[in-house]
Amino acid sequence: MSERHDHAHDHGHHHGREHGHEHHHAHGHEHHRHDPSPARFRHRLAHLLKPHSHETADKLDSALESSARGMRALWISLAVLGATALAQAFVVAVSGSVALLGDTVHNTADALTAVPLGIAFVLGRRAATRRFTYGYGRAEDLAGLVIVLTIAASAAFAGWTAVDRLLDPRPVEHVPAVAVAALVGFAGNEWVARYRIRTGRAIGSAALIADGLHARTDGFTSLAVLVGAGGTALGWQLADPVVGLAITAAITLVLRDAAREVFRRVMDAVDPALVDRAERALREVPGVREVGELRLRWIGHRLRAEVAVVVDGEATVRQAHAIAVDAEHALLHAVPRLTAALVHADPAPVPGETDPHMALAHHAAA
Repeated sequence: MSERHDHAHDHGHHHGREHGHEHHHAHGHEHHRHDPSPARFRHRLAHLLKPHSHETADKLDSALESSARGMRALWISLAVLGATALAQAFVVAVSGSVALLGDTVHNTADALTAVPLGIAFVLGRRAATRRFTYGYGRAEDLAGLVIVLTIAASAAFAGWTAVDRLLDPRPVEHVPAVAVAALVGFAGNEWVARYRIRTGRAIGSAALIADGLHARTDGFTSLAVLVGAGGTALGWQLADPVVGLAITAAITLVLRDAAREVFRRVMDAVDPALVDRAERALREVPGVREVGELRLRWIGHRLRAEVAVVVDGEATVRQAHAIAVDAEHALLHAVPRLTAALVHADPAPVPGETDPHMALAHHAAA
């Protein structure tokens, strides 16, 4: 049924625009001002208790605020991880610990992933153009791919270094300093992980959440370095490279999780619970008889919706438009981070009537 949205302007019953509708109904939707039905009253009451603006400027301000929060999280975490990596690098230079080296390289890579993600947030602020009609939000997905490749590269380097040290064992010096550096690494990474994941969930950025998971695994690998330092202190010379291999395995696990998260976003996957939530909200809209095809997709850290609703076939164009407006309004309230919805109104079928979309069937088959 996707062709319905592509040709909706031909039917005259659709309503599809950005969150900032350009209709002038004073936000109370005057076309329903005199409707005394209980459902309409509940709808108006919910709007009063949970107000939001549909103005384009307010929608852009919200998007910019989300990007600004993401940027702030990136630069703060970059500073913290950069300082952590520098402290660890100094200890690596004096101790020769390959486990701490692997942790330091991973922390450095984690800090540097802020660069592509920061670029993506900046691009995401740019307005849509006639070439990029959906804007530049997809840059976040590309940044997520860069992050995944960076994690993979750090895993390969850590594994190669650990294997080399297993084949050519060397003593680790200044073991207490290695232990302290490991604790510093854990504290820095765990703080950054909590901050990135919390901010990523708040603004809906899968790439930032993946980066937070990356940092969390770095923290546990730092604890593994601490275990290696303890084994070295007890006289087990291979403790350091063995822990290095364990770190490689941990990095591989976070690589799997981050890759899955980014792959789902690139493939337009959404939480099915959001789809259920949207359907429930649409079915409560007065005038909506049934919900047809419903699609949600992420563009950066914002959602867009496309939906077909069934309305009374005898409804006028204005009545169908009013129902579509209410349907979009309900979606904007019900689905977090939804900023735009395209609602297409289909007339309820009557016996013997030919499906008006049959003319489009050959396009769908192609």
